[in-house]
Parts: sequence; C-alpha cells; structure tokens
Amino acid sequence: MSWRIFAMYAVAAVLALVGIGLLGALARPRSEAKVYAFRMIGIMALAGGAVLAMSATAMWQWSAEG
Repeated sequence: MSWRIFAMYAVAAVLALVGIGLLGALARPRSEAKVYAFRMIGIMALAGGAVLAMSATAMWQWSAEG
C-alpha cells in the first residue's frame, strides 16, 4: 500500500474521531448555538471521514489491480 493511501486512511480516522468527539460532547448541557455547531461540524466530519475512507479503499483496490 502506498504511503499516500495510508495517509488518506489516517486523515479519515482523524476526521471520524473528531466527529465522534463533537457528537459525544452533546451529552452535556450546551447552549443552543453550541448544539447547532457541534451537530453540524460533527456530522460533516463523520461524513468526510467515511467518504475519504471509501475513496482510499477504492484507490487501494484500483492500484492492486494494475
């Protein structure tokens, strides 16, 4: 596996962990603005991590074929 694909997986993991952390922080009482921001950023980070991981997997499979 190329180091670039490994780096994509690492960034995807960081994004997913940040998203989980932000959504987990909603368990404590927050102001309305923070709840909105944490939800929006957390969901976007999780989605970004998932899409990046899928893209890295596709690149890995594509590079293994050639």
